[in-house]
Amino acid sequence: MKNTGTGLRAAAALLAAAALTPVLTGCANVDTTAPSTVRSAPASPAAAFGSVDCRKAKCIALTFDAGPSEHSARLLDILKDKQVPATFFLLGKRHIEKYPELVRRMAAEGHEVASHTWTHKILTRSEPEEIREELERPNAEIERLTGRRPTLMRPPQGRTDDTVHEISRELGLAEVLWSVTAKDYKTNDSALITQRVLAQSSRDGIILLHDIYDGTVPAVPGIIDALKERGYVFVTVPQLLAPGKAEPGKVYRP
Repeated sequence: MKNTGTGLRAAAALLAAAALTPVLTGCANVDTTAPSTVRSAPASPAAAFGSVDCRKAKCIALTFDAGPSEHSARLLDILKDKQVPATFFLLGKRHIEKYPELVRRMAAEGHEVASHTWTHKILTRSEPEEIREELERPNAEIERLTGRRPTLMRPPQGRTDDTVHEISRELGLAEVLWSVTAKDYKTNDSALITQRVLAQSSRDGIILLHDIYDGTVPAVPGIIDALKERGYVFVTVPQLLAPGKAEPGKVYRP
C-alpha cells in the first residue's frame, strides 16, 4: 500500500507527457512556408537583441513550448547570460495563470512571447468556437501582461487544418511548426537531449524544446555552446523570417 501514491503519480506524469507529445501526424499534408521563402518581404523592426540578417548569417531559432514553469526562471538566466533570444509558445491554464511575472520577464528581456493555446486542446478535434477560445484567451492574457498581442501560435502536437488556419487569420496569428525535436517529453537525460538537437540542426532550423521537463533546461547551455561553435546565430522566429514577416493564417516550417 505504501507504493500506491507513487504509482499513481508516475501514471499521471506519463499521461501528462503523452498529452503534450508534439507529433505532426495531423498536418502531414499542410501547405507550409519555409523561412528562406519569406525573407523577400518588407523589413520588420529589429528585436531587442539587435538586427540579424539571416540572408547572410547561419541562423537558427530556439523555441520552448508549454511553459512557463518552475524551470523557466533558470532558463531565462541562461539565455540572458549567453545573450540568446528565444521564442516561447506559452500555455494559459496553470502556466500563464501561475507565472505571470515570468511572462513579463520573457517580453522585457527581448524574447518573442507567443501562444500554445489555453489548455493544450487538440484544435483539429475541436469546434470553431472552441478553437477561437483556445487561441483568444492566451492572446488576451499575454497582451495584458506584456502590452503586446501575440502574432504567432503553435498548435498542440502540430495538428492543424483549414479551420484552424481561418480562425488564426481572423485573430492575426501565424502558425509555427518545427524542424528539430529532442523528444524531451520522453527523457530527462540532458546529454541525450543535447545529442538529438545537434544531430538534427541545420540552417534556418526551428528547435522545439519544453521548459516544463526536468532534463531540458540543463541541456540548453551545451546546445547553445555547441551550435555557436558551428557558426550558428540564434534568433527569434520573427528574426528568422526578416526582412519578411509572418502572415496570419499561414503555416511556417523549415
